[in-house]
Amino acid sequence: MVSTFDILIKDGLVIDGTSRPGFKADIAIKDGKILGVDDFSSSPNARTIDASGMVVSPGFIDMHSHSDVHLLINPLAESKIRQGVTTEVTGNCGSSPAPIAEENLELFKRRYGPLAEEIPWDWRTFGEYLDRVQGNGVAVNVAPLQGHGTIRIAVMGYDNRQPTSTEMERMQDLVAEGMKAGAFGLSTGLIYPPSCYAETQELIELCRVVARFGGYYSSHIRGEGRTLIDAVKEAITIGERAGVPVEISHHKAWGRDNWGKVKETLKLIEEAQSRGVDVTCDVYPYTASSTGLGASISPWAHEGGIEKMLERLKDPETRLRLKREMEAQDQAGWDKVLIAQCEENRDHVGKTIQEAAQSRGMDPYD
Repeated sequence: MVSTFDILIKDGLVIDGTSRPGFKADIAIKDGKILGVDDFSSSPNARTIDASGMVVSPGFIDMHSHSDVHLLINPLAESKIRQGVTTEVTGNCGSSPAPIAEENLELFKRRYGPLAEEIPWDWRTFGEYLDRVQGNGVAVNVAPLQGHGTIRIAVMGYDNRQPTSTEMERMQDLVAEGMKAGAFGLSTGLIYPPSCYAETQELIELCRVVARFGGYYSSHIRGEGRTLIDAVKEAITIGERAGVPVEISHHKAWGRDNWGKVKETLKLIEEAQSRGVDVTCDVYPYTASSTGLGASISPWAHEGGIEKMLERLKDPETRLRLKREMEAQDQAGWDKVLIAQCEENRDHVGKTIQEAAQSRGMDPYD
């Protein structure tokens, strides 16, 4: 029987995360821990919080976060805490801040743009990165994933080819090291270089290592538009053959012509579940998506990293080829692509690409 406590949250509707209906109850807390959920009388010197008419729930889990380096810059994580998020799953879409190979450090840092200048990069292994987060203090619980793209950069840079047997073994070793250090699994971003250069079998072999440690595979799949169905099938195949649970990130059908395909992909997920494959998906509750503009440029143009891509963009023939390839992709019109962040051209922030182009008298592709 709970007798004394520090805080009493009274008369709230408790939603406890077990899927049962909400119920009215009080919550007694002492020394930062819940002592009981029941009907309590006030305790001497306890702070009482009136939660009548409100919902009381455990902290929310953000299943798809990219806060890996932000937590080092702002460990208080107010933007999440104030929304009730108390656990973040980081390292999604194939991108994590570790492991890093010294010889590819500068190549790797370019992925983070201006953010890279705000952190010390004084770690190399996944374990050292986690120690840095812990030592810096952090207001949320963190469930980190290793990024396949990061591991590939550490071993192969931005090479558009399949790994040699030696490189494959090195990537497997890095996955194992990360899992031992505390990673929850492996993520891929299969529309982003260099993850997009990997074939399915490479991912299966790496996920077999993840399976040995009880982790899971999270994937920004290989296309969410016209290739959505095949991309979901690939994610399920990886889980089935590697014996690892699969989480399909931000599941959706992208582009008006593909709306409705989720009916088929959800059926694929249910069929896989029925034969014993542990596969789930997450979604976001808004009608937009968010990524870098580089994702609209063909993967071959990214080989060698950002500097090489910029060199290619300066060549008129290459620009024309890329424009034609972009026109053939199932992407939204430039009047629907909103610029959310642009450090060097802040006057464009809040405009669409179409509006920014018109203000400069330029073609939207340019």
